[in-house]
Amino acid sequence: MKQYDYLIIGGGTAGLAIAFNAAETGMKTALIEKGPIGGTCHNVGCVPSKILIHQADLIVAIQRAEKFGIKAEISGVDFGAIMGKMRRHLEDGRKSLEDVLANTKNLDWFREECYFADEYGVRVGQETIKGSKIFIASGSRNQIPPIKGIEGIDYLTNESLLKLTKKPDSMIIIGGGYVASEYAHFFASVGTRVRILQDGERLLANEEPEISDALKAEMSKRMEIITGVRAVEVKTAGRGYVVRAKNTKTEEEKEFEAESILVATGRKSNADLIRVENAGIETDKRNYIKVDEFLQTNKRDIWAVGDAIDKQMFTHSADLEAGIAWHNATEQEKKKMNFDIVPHAVYSYPRIASVGMTEAAAAGKHKILVGVARYSDTLKGEIMLEDTGFAKAIVEKETGKILGFHIIGPHAPLLIQEVTNVIAKNGTIDDIKAGLHIFPTLSELIPEALGKLKEVKG
Repeated sequence: MKQYDYLIIGGGTAGLAIAFNAAETGMKTALIEKGPIGGTCHNVGCVPSKILIHQADLIVAIQRAEKFGIKAEISGVDFGAIMGKMRRHLEDGRKSLEDVLANTKNLDWFREECYFADEYGVRVGQETIKGSKIFIASGSRNQIPPIKGIEGIDYLTNESLLKLTKKPDSMIIIGGGYVASEYAHFFASVGTRVRILQDGERLLANEEPEISDALKAEMSKRMEIITGVRAVEVKTAGRGYVVRAKNTKTEEEKEFEAESILVATGRKSNADLIRVENAGIETDKRNYIKVDEFLQTNKRDIWAVGDAIDKQMFTHSADLEAGIAWHNATEQEKKKMNFDIVPHAVYSYPRIASVGMTEAAAAGKHKILVGVARYSDTLKGEIMLEDTGFAKAIVEKETGKILGFHIIGPHAPLLIQEVTNVIAKNGTIDDIKAGLHIFPTLSELIPEALGKLKEVKG
């Protein structure tokens, strides 16, 4: 039985970061990843989706040009070329990662599926290997709802849609989260007739209500969005499919038809695949691995990070978690993981970015001030004819500490960074005011929102 100093399960960005750190120490390291290397982000998540969405953004920019007195038209969209370029980029990225792994000393890469055989033993192929310290970065997979007939049709997911070579003429998207919103933007931009069926009352239910409402209003200009309906059955119809959906309040049923169906209804844990119960590792009611504030499981010398723990399912969060887990495994003085400082973005159209607490969450714990500024409150926003975007600031009344910040509109993921840095340092509105903002720029939106703070009672 092979004994390793460090054993890492999962070759996504978090697992790779830990594996490279371990190998650099000169200690014997094992990385278990069947492949493709790079995990969700590099292969079916962040990277491919953002490549495609960049093309969608260009299309929308051209379509909106006439608003500024510029007459332009799109003579055609080569869907096959767009998809092919994306796939080539992914292939090149995987090859680069494989080359790096092959040339990393002190690292054995097991390209197999695995599961825990016992407390510190992992079965890989036909052998069991042991790790003195184990890091679980096993990720997650698509959660497919129990819709009648769904398993009998060729539905799309965020993974399988990347293999498309022909643009669907029409598409029903079941779900209303990040994946649904981003791919609705992409497919609508390339000319697919898109309809979203969301069982909740709002798109992006975890965002501020005003942001969800604004997103729905803007997206509805380019597609049909139906909320408060649950898909209950799917069946084939001619060259496409029919979805039977039920109103979640009235129970009224209606049928919708499209050439293709994209299921984007969330993620589920991979803990069952690696049989963490054999190691006595505790999971929550949704089968995600439980960790403490130091990212350690209930088992000594076993840590878990990334999608495996269902905290913040974003690559940048997983990367931060990997660094903290590695530190805590190798240093005496421990670091805590603070998930409150993790920002996120949604690459819908318009863009969304958020960090920290929502107003509802903050009002339940603090006396708060809330400030809202529209893009058009800045000269740059006015020049851009941006009449829908806005920013919302949530601040603790007594201290001026920034508790949360939320933006919808152009360049939202870039604009949020200034606030993210202040929140990470437990800063206040004075830290924002201390910096001079260039005039005229969209960055003025941040102090503009902080300058309109009003008291909100919890």
